[in-house]
Amino acid sequence: MPRSVNSVASRRRRKKILKAAKGYFGRRKNVYTVAKNAVEKAMSYAYRDRKNNKRNFRSLWVMRINAGARLHGMSYSQFMGKIKANNIDLNRKVLADLAMNNPEAFKAIVEKVK
Repeated sequence: MPRSVNSVASRRRRKKILKAAKGYFGRRKNVYTVAKNAVEKAMSYAYRDRKNNKRNFRSLWVMRINAGARLHGMSYSQFMGKIKANNIDLNRKVLADLAMNNPEAFKAIVEKVK
């Protein structure tokens, strides 16, 4: 019996990789073996950096809250400690947005926790 090869599935699999490599430089975009390595590496970076992105945003929020709190004579850690003690359930994202775009509201929160 002749050997049967599922070329339809193979072609589809290769096309999927080459489509993901669209826009890459040189052979990375059109040579399957090179593209496969490039796409695999890119996917691992994407996975890693989805986690790092969350980290980066949290540190940005902390910096903004710290800057806002220091304008009113408090450090970040003191401010967050008093926020928790007064049972104010605002997360860092919201607090950072208030500190940045709505200083009056942020000042009201600071006055409440002092």
